Amino acid sequence: MKEAAVLFTGGKDSCLALLKAKEKKIDVKYLLTIIPNSYDSYMFHKPSLSLLKAQAESLGISLITQKSKAEKEKEVKDLEKLFEKVMEEIDYILTGGVASKYQKERIEKAASKFGLKILNPLWGIKAEDIWGECLENDFEIILTKICCEGLSKEWLGKKITKKLFAELVKKSKTHGFSLEFEGGDAETAVLDMPLFKERLRISSKIISESTYRHFLVINKVKKEKKEKEMKE
Repeated sequence: MKEAAVLFTGGKDSCLALLKAKEKKIDVKYLLTIIPNSYDSYMFHKPSLSLLKAQAESLGISLITQKSKAEKEKEVKDLEKLFEKVMEEIDYILTGGVASKYQKERIEKAASKFGLKILNPLWGIKAEDIWGECLENDFEIILTKICCEGLSKEWLGKKITKKLFAELVKKSKTHGFSLEFEGGDAETAVLDMPLFKERLRISSKIISESTYRHFLVINKVKKEKKEKEMKE
């Protein structure tokens, strides 16, 4: 059996990559997360640590983190430090990369230093198809960051339903932001998916830095039993 660690942000892409890996019987031993000190990292999302810990607990997979100063190219060194922590226990690094060659090349560079192979199950898939697969699998997705024209701060924290996603597609076409969100236009977080043992609920506040820069700050995370478990 292949043993892997997933580069995990807690967003839709890394969660879908994890689901696909599990479906292929890949043993995912670790969630690996870079914690940048800035929302303007060149390579990484800036996730909520409290949410990450709750996601890891709900998944039953160990979380390993590495801090980063979010300095261009030095981020690769931070990634190497993260990979070094698990290099002797895994063979593969799983990513949720979709279209960013910048990220892909640097992740491959860091992994190759330790003889680790890369699995990119979402690479080249259209953003709308990725969103569609997530929604069909009952992912509960919210936006946690907006840094583009066309999306107001009111979108933060809302569950993206199929109806809201259709509206998101229209806004993307009108205003030109990418639905992959890999360029920093926005970031997502997953509060529920098929692999979660519990559904997650958050309390949060919105911070706005300018007209087109809004962030959801998560203050508290609690777990909620899923309906199937309640019925049982």
